[in-house]
Amino acid sequence: MSDIVVSSRVRLARNYEDIPFRGKISAAQAEECVQRTLDALRDLPQAYSFLPLRGMEENEKKALVEAHLISPDLMEHEENGAVLLRDDEKAAIMMNEEDHLRIQGFAAGENLKTAADSAFFIEDTLQKHLSFAFDPQWGYLTACPTNTGTGLRASVMLHLPMLTLLKQMGKVNQLAAKLGLTLRGIYGEGSEAQGNLYQLSNQVTLGRTEQEIIQAVTATARQMAEMERVFRERAWEKDSVAFEDQLFRSYGLLANARRMPIKEFMAHWSNLRLGAAMGKLPVSLSACDEMLTAAQPAHVRKATGKALTDPETDACRSRIIRSAIAGA
Repeated sequence: MSDIVVSSRVRLARNYEDIPFRGKISAAQAEECVQRTLDALRDLPQAYSFLPLRGMEENEKKALVEAHLISPDLMEHEENGAVLLRDDEKAAIMMNEEDHLRIQGFAAGENLKTAADSAFFIEDTLQKHLSFAFDPQWGYLTACPTNTGTGLRASVMLHLPMLTLLKQMGKVNQLAAKLGLTLRGIYGEGSEAQGNLYQLSNQVTLGRTEQEIIQAVTATARQMAEMERVFRERAWEKDSVAFEDQLFRSYGLLANARRMPIKEFMAHWSNLRLGAAMGKLPVSLSACDEMLTAAQPAHVRKATGKALTDPETDACRSRIIRSAIAGA
């Protein structure tokens, strides 16, 4: 499934029972959310880094968003916002986002179970010391009613270039909606599907168990992946020369260009990953996926360690891409 599913994430929305939700929370109470979380998790077996957003450089925050480790919404609440990030980036706890806590587990490819295990381990550790807002009838109480219930959001990142090119995404969206799921862009709600990447996730968390949500997202992702594979094979059988020409044109530009704007990169990256997944280009899927993050604007600036103009960023991006392809 890694040919279609880039990554998996499970997120748990939790709130402390004795602290008001975000709309009513004071600065002192927001600080209490952070401190009690750190105190409860100080003995976790894995190494974590505590990253308060207050005082953090803007580029550092944007790089965390680009890597999907924090949400854009957390950046808007940087005064009291913070993240506790596992050093291998397989788990993270956002504090003072929409809810007091957003506990996240991550995994490469289609692996929601591994992502869920990471998130639930953190939750279990917290519940040994602390109590969350919970109602016997409604489940976990959250700032947004759509998260009430299990508070669990399971999502997978899908690469669907042929379904997009052949204008099948309307049918795909209808399929997701019928099953209580939704498709969003690369950075979630309100974002574009850059690089033909889509986030598939559950819309609501009430009335379904955690296992049912994970199974529904997994089954639907597999169905969409199979649809994508069918259209890839049909396109190849229809005109393999045109198909291969498109893939190698993108490969050639990425391997040789001296200035690569981000939108152009995302379009060619999609072809590069498509070619890698089908075994048509001399590059691995893992190299493509690592390149996706490394070529984002904040990551490019972070790699150089200095402020860059847009043209300078585009030039540095091209060097990063060429190096990645040469190493792959």
